Amino acid sequence: MSIILTDDQKDIISLAKKFAENEVAPYSQEMDEQAKFRPGLIQQMADLGFMGINVPEEYGGVGMDSVTKALVIAEIAKYDASLAEVLSVHTLSNDIILKRGNEEQKRKYLPKACTGAVGAFALTEPNAGSDAASAKTKAIADGDDYVINGTKCFISNMGPDEGDYVILIALTEPEKKTKGMSAIIVDRGTPGFTIGKTENKMGLRAAPVSELIFDDCRVPKTQRLGDEGRGFMIAMAGLDGGRIGMGAQAVGLAQAAIKASVEYTTQRVQFGKPINANQGIQWYIADMATTTEAALQLVVNAARLYDMPGCRVSKEAAEAKYFASENAVKVCNKALQLHGGYGYMKDYPIERMYRDARIIPLYEGTSEIQKIVISRSVLSEFK
Repeated sequence: MSIILTDDQKDIISLAKKFAENEVAPYSQEMDEQAKFRPGLIQQMADLGFMGINVPEEYGGVGMDSVTKALVIAEIAKYDASLAEVLSVHTLSNDIILKRGNEEQKRKYLPKACTGAVGAFALTEPNAGSDAASAKTKAIADGDDYVINGTKCFISNMGPDEGDYVILIALTEPEKKTKGMSAIIVDRGTPGFTIGKTENKMGLRAAPVSELIFDDCRVPKTQRLGDEGRGFMIAMAGLDGGRIGMGAQAVGLAQAAIKASVEYTTQRVQFGKPINANQGIQWYIADMATTTEAALQLVVNAARLYDMPGCRVSKEAAEAKYFASENAVKVCNKALQLHGGYGYMKDYPIERMYRDARIIPLYEGTSEIQKIVISRSVLSEFK
């Protein structure tokens, strides 16, 4: 890895590698086929400190920086991108509570997050995907409570058995549109909050993605994060961290596809020699390695900036997510081509990697949305 790391960073990344090799990789194909994780796997991540990797020690976490968090996500993604997604979304919810929560909220949720409770983030709605400002879910004040009504869709970390709480973005003052949105933590099991359809996905099949339904769901106002009307800003700032995590997931997938390609093309002999003795194959691998290294550097740069006080990293996070996600799709596509017909078969992990990679340019903001964010930032620099 072409990044200078501290001994502590090296140790936890090594721990992630050992965990993923021994406890995740042997079951990845089975989890993909069954569309669920092996029982106890998320708790194992908590016991090793990964679920609280970005939580300060005073709240029970490991207290590592965003670079380390990103590299751990990438390491796990090499072996199972579904599990990496769960960790990325969960640590995104950790970040939001850390940055926007009051002390009581931090004490209530962060220790649980470190010990195995799974957090989620809910912004997308059936008619409000890229256009998040069109969200319709309402949380109307009634005394000391909010009464929530509406539906969210494609919400990661929420399934029939998974997900303990969700950071919900809802309209507390609908007439103000985005300036009337607030962020509210809703616990699983709250009356009026139910899990709807759990999606049957092309890739990342073990990671749950579901519809959330709120029907006169009553939540105390003490569950609101930050000031009323600041929810859209909280969501957009939170997505910066989320996009870095998804970029890291994409980097890990691409690195795994390169490794699988090198191994296969070394073993595959045609016309009397390994196929990677051919210059054409070598050029494929050179392209894959170079663009993946560039993706890694973009992710690490955005992660470093994310931890700097007062530094807004929307452009850098968008660049990392856009480039890394598109690269993962291209690299997995080339890797499948290098595997030939065998790559299309479920006997080889590249088939799963190819399916897993395809979602990354779509969630946490499509590649087109990332380009809008990037271009607006660049254009503003020259005004």
